[in-house]
Amino acid sequence: MTVKKNDTPSDAPAIASLPLRKKGIYMLPNMITLAALFGGFYAVVMSMNGRFDLATLGIFAAMFLDGLDGRVARLTNTQSAFGEQMDSLSDMVSFGAAPALIAYEWTLRDLGRWGWIAAFVYVSCAALRLARFNVNTSVVDKRYFQGLPSPAAAALVAGAIWLSVEIDLDTASLAWPMFALTLYVGLTMVTNVPFYSFKDMHLKKSVPFAAIVAVALGIAVVNIHPPTVLFALFVAYGLSGYVLYGWRRFKGQQTSVISMSTDEPEERGLHE
Repeated sequence: MTVKKNDTPSDAPAIASLPLRKKGIYMLPNMITLAALFGGFYAVVMSMNGRFDLATLGIFAAMFLDGLDGRVARLTNTQSAFGEQMDSLSDMVSFGAAPALIAYEWTLRDLGRWGWIAAFVYVSCAALRLARFNVNTSVVDKRYFQGLPSPAAAALVAGAIWLSVEIDLDTASLAWPMFALTLYVGLTMVTNVPFYSFKDMHLKKSVPFAAIVAVALGIAVVNIHPPTVLFALFVAYGLSGYVLYGWRRFKGQQTSVISMSTDEPEERGLHE
């Protein structure tokens, strides 16, 4: 009995001959992320030189750029896993290490070991906050952050320093208040308290004319004295999560921000 061999030609040589596609990175969103990273690095360098006014501006510049890179990536359809990881590492520098080091250089060093303990608690909580955000992206209700977002935490620390420098307060008398503020924002980052994320606001949809007028009035109010107004706004936001948590508890509503929806959040890759 003769066994007939399979005479179907193998496609292995054809596959092997195909050119391998080289992987690259998208330039535009990652350049914005690098610029945000530079803002955090610049802030640290300025604090080492005693220029705390410029150091705080570096933090706020990093905040603006951090909110921009994810949106640019989505608008240009250039999202990538590399960009997500790059964004997270940039956030750790700009909103984790930089604010803690600036606060320590500014006045926490006067407290000795208590000063660097407060700074380290802040850095640790920022790292834990970002790690939890990365793994919980698909299960957290996109309308809320689980804990205080790291840019807002950095803005509270930087805003307090900026305001104090602008009105020329005595730094020696602010060591313990800064100690308390640093611990507060650090520990609030790792709580389960819900903070509104503003992610359900769609800029592409039409809005009433009064909304544009309100934005113009808001810009005018900020320009009255930016350090005071911005710090007040971030203080209000830093307390809003506890107010919302208490209100939900009072009304008997669910306080957890873990979502039961299977929809992917629209802001995936935009780290706070």
